[in-house]
Parts: sequence; structure tokens; C-alpha cells
Amino acid sequence: MDYRIREIRENEYYILSDFLYEAIFIPEEMEKPPKSIVEQPELQVYIADFGKADDWCLVAEVKEKIVGAVWVRVMNDYGHIDDETPSLAISLYEEYRHLGLGTALMKEMLRFLKHKGYKQTSLSVQKANYAVNMYQKVDFQVVGENEEEYIMVCQL
Repeated sequence: MDYRIREIRENEYYILSDFLYEAIFIPEEMEKPPKSIVEQPELQVYIADFGKADDWCLVAEVKEKIVGAVWVRVMNDYGHIDDETPSLAISLYEEYRHLGLGTALMKEMLRFLKHKGYKQTSLSVQKANYAVNMYQKVDFQVVGENEEEYIMVCQL
């Protein structure tokens, strides 16, 4: 598949709400929640007022259409480690999953963060999410867990 990865443009920030929705892990036996779920404060922390210091986003384009995004910000979210570690979120539209785009986006963001001088990045992921394997392949390590989720960190 022919794609390109680039930094998001300010006039494209609005699309992060779509990718936040796509990032919600929904087990096969469950119905998708309404798109309005992204308005909940615990999810808005990922995208509200995006574009401040320590906010970075890369997007994947196929035929000039944004089909995936990976973004980070220092925030007090589920994967929060400390105030110097950006938390990472990534998602792709469903028809672009399992094609290697997510791994490519992830690797590019890890290079980008290292170049920017960050020491590590973190995320939280539900244990049942297939993405756990991808995170481990790009060197994320489990540093904590609860009944449902892993907290993972990647040293840059």
C-alpha cells in the first residue's frame, strides 16, 4: 500500500476526535458506543485544545486522505507516568488496520520523540486489545497493570 506519514496541520486538528473514537477498544461481543462518548472529560483530555507544548501528532495518508493518526501529549490520562513523559494514542480507520500502517506510524513517532529529546513515552491498553502485540514489537514494556489494562512504556 502506498502511504505517507507527516505531521498534522493545525487546520486538521479537528480530525483527532474521529481518531479518538477509533482508538476506543471494543471487544467483539460489544456494540460500538455512540460517537458522543468522546465528549466525556476522561476522553477529552486526549484532544482538548490540541496544539500546546508537548502536543505532537503524525498522520498517515493514503491517496491524500488521512487514514490514521498517532499523537502524544503530556497529560494525566490512563497511561500517565510523570510530567515529562508524553502519553501516546494511536488509531486507524478500521479498513486500514492490520496492514502495517500502525506499526509504521508508531515507529515514526518514536523516532520523532527521540529527536525532540524525550526519554520515554507511555500508553495504556486493554489487555484484550490485539494492539498489545504491536506495542511490544516496537519495544514497549509493561510497567504496571490493573484488572483490565496494561501501562506500557517505551524508552527512546
